[in-house]
Amino acid sequence: MPEQIRYLATALTGIDAMSAVTARAYPRHVHDQYGIGVVDAGGHASASDRRQVEAGPGQLIFVNPGEVHDGRAIGGRPRAWRMLYLDPQWVDQARSQIADGARRPLTFAAAVFGDERVRRVFESAYAVLTGSAAISGSAAAMARETALLRLLAASDVNATTPARAAAGATAPVRRARDRIEAEPAAELSLAELSAEAGVSRYQLIRGFAREFGLTPHAYIVQRRIALARRLIRLGHSAADAALQAGFCDQSHLNRCFVRQFGVTPNRYARRLG
Repeated sequence: MPEQIRYLATALTGIDAMSAVTARAYPRHVHDQYGIGVVDAGGHASASDRRQVEAGPGQLIFVNPGEVHDGRAIGGRPRAWRMLYLDPQWVDQARSQIADGARRPLTFAAAVFGDERVRRVFESAYAVLTGSAAISGSAAAMARETALLRLLAASDVNATTPARAAAGATAPVRRARDRIEAEPAAELSLAELSAEAGVSRYQLIRGFAREFGLTPHAYIVQRRIALARRLIRLGHSAADAALQAGFCDQSHLNRCFVRQFGVTPNRYARRLG
């Protein structure tokens, strides 16, 4: 199978679709969106803050926002999978409709999940959102929203509450993380962050790695990638997004973006794969 990684824009703001056929290994990273997908062929392995998991054809993949994970092909052979990525704001609003106004925080319990009904609902939602389903005109908008609401409702079988314990990070690490979140593009030194946290530089590195699975530097890079991606989705050029997100130049953003998403920022912007 030749490598192919495609990101597809959908007509719903805050929703992206992706399809991939690749043997590429992805380093530890995070998404700022929920991810729901299915493995179509081959085997996919991932280690996250939940545990080491493997997924085969027909199995569903779930990712929570902020969940540190990696990804690799089992046996080095290409695997194929498709994903829908949903902004947390959209999910919160949608779930308030599903739950008649109740706003329960969503956390997927299992990174890999087998459920034939959920898989069928995913297939329907993916087809409608990517345009492969034959729906046009005024019915299309309703079909898209209906398909996603059905997918969220069906995925509730793999949901757990309350939210993950990562939100309960120790106070020093939380202060440093909040500083990064407030200004991901800022030039922050380890000394500044450790002073903000009230601990030594080594204690901060150790605490960050223990509680988030990343060093402070790696976490900053992840937040900058997320900021750059949001800017690109808003129509900014890759060069402008790199500058605003705190990268030294577009080449630096390109290298980080390809490692995480498998495509360059410009290819992502075109959403053509």
